[in-house]
Amino acid sequence: MPVTTPLPAHTRVAVVGSGFSGIGTAVALRRHGIADFVVLERASSLGGTWRDNTYPGAACDVPSHLYSFSFAPDPDWSHVYARQPEIRRYLERVAAEHGVLPHLHCDTDVLAGWWDDEALVWRLETSRGPLTADVVVSGCGGLVEPHLPEVPGTAGFRGPSFHSARWDHTADLAGKRVAVVGTGASAAQFVPELQEIADQVVVFQRTPPWVIPRADRAYTDRERRRFRRLPVLQRLSRSVQYLDREARLRALIGNGWLRALFERQSLSNLERQVPDPELRARLTPDYAIGCKRVIVSDDYLPALARPNVEVVASPVVEVRAHSVVAADGSEHPVDAIVYGTGFRVMDLPLAHRLTGREGRTLHEEWADGGVRAHRGTTVAGFPNLFLLLGPNTVLGHTSVVIMIEAQIRYVLAALTALERSGARAVEVRREAQEAYDAQLQAALTDTVWNAGGCRSWYRDEHGRNFTLWPTHTSTFIRQMRRFDAEAYALRTAPDDVTPGQLDAVPLGAPHRPGAEHGADGRLDRRQERHPE
Repeated sequence: MPVTTPLPAHTRVAVVGSGFSGIGTAVALRRHGIADFVVLERASSLGGTWRDNTYPGAACDVPSHLYSFSFAPDPDWSHVYARQPEIRRYLERVAAEHGVLPHLHCDTDVLAGWWDDEALVWRLETSRGPLTADVVVSGCGGLVEPHLPEVPGTAGFRGPSFHSARWDHTADLAGKRVAVVGTGASAAQFVPELQEIADQVVVFQRTPPWVIPRADRAYTDRERRRFRRLPVLQRLSRSVQYLDREARLRALIGNGWLRALFERQSLSNLERQVPDPELRARLTPDYAIGCKRVIVSDDYLPALARPNVEVVASPVVEVRAHSVVAADGSEHPVDAIVYGTGFRVMDLPLAHRLTGREGRTLHEEWADGGVRAHRGTTVAGFPNLFLLLGPNTVLGHTSVVIMIEAQIRYVLAALTALERSGARAVEVRREAQEAYDAQLQAALTDTVWNAGGCRSWYRDEHGRNFTLWPTHTSTFIRQMRRFDAEAYALRTAPDDVTPGQLDAVPLGAPHRPGAEHGADGRLDRRQERHPE
């Protein structure tokens, strides 16, 4: 159970969020010998997105063995693709087994925070009181806040209406007429479930997604026993899954013939699962596969072909008391509305609440210069702040847990640099951040995500891709193994020095004995295992 004791007045590291990023960071800190940290969770239990998304059919679209921590394999996954309850239980088990729970403070929302440039600490105001922290690690992720469409009349609808990430389990949808707004990854999972119980499901589709087979199945008892007895078999399964996903990436970053092959396979699957040519035409994308998130599903297309499902190939323009109106002028009487309209990507609540060294919030920083971060992790003007799954670390082909673990290693390397130098603050230089971002954006130019002929949540209103990593995860892993101290200013603040005269401290400064809180200053090499 999470602790209920008061928050400490000060902590070495404040981790915000308790999903994969937060739990992974907490485990890594303990392995590194840092026990002075807290995990701040605004909800009443841990789990992040796998706590919040409880809609029917919720599951991962990355294989289970790959969508888990490299240091905590689970031989007992029930399916190749794990369901939401299993993933949540997995996170709870990892937190318990690795000693995270004593550091976890639930029902603790970070309401505001600002960098004190004289004391070189973060001052945080939470729903359970104030605290200061030397370092803040955001494990909030980019898919946190549900996005609801700005459509006239939504407040006047008389029946149940809710976003899939805030599923209303008290609403009885059996035998009802249900409108589904959106055709993204979540909708592809809950629409087949709704189709089974509802009298009618009306799916409002702005753009048809590409759909590829999931090929899911249950692991047999014999397979699970083998994974338990011979962990090498599970590592082999993870490696095969990793290599398969990395091979598919070539279709997204420039390989024309491989992309065409995937498109032909997807269209062939569409033809098999949707016999009606008129409906099939509505479900056929007119952009390159991968430009928008690809749906991985065995039952979405068959559900759309059922007699009690109607696909309206037109966006919603108005909601009335008992109906929904599409842009094509059609009006559809419904009893309930489910919004599968995604999230406000990278519009983190924390970004509106953290004020950096220059007196601007992270949101204001990004509003002026675009959402960007050095190596997806640090932002100029925000010392001792580290973002996990920050800008351009999301993936379009494989498990983001790989990226999370690489970033955690980088954070530990930065903490080691601080400890060895005797410095108290580390901040990325703006010119280094801009150079990194320019190189990254250039690498994205010819990818399908930028040049595939669609509009997606990967890019902002100016067309700038602020979400995706442009190449293989192995490249990111290698990049993040070393803390690039030359890109940073390390600073100390003697009592007799004013904030405007803080000294730069070179990384090569003498090591300060005892600064590692009992560790030897080296990274735990077990954290460096990955399936490349």
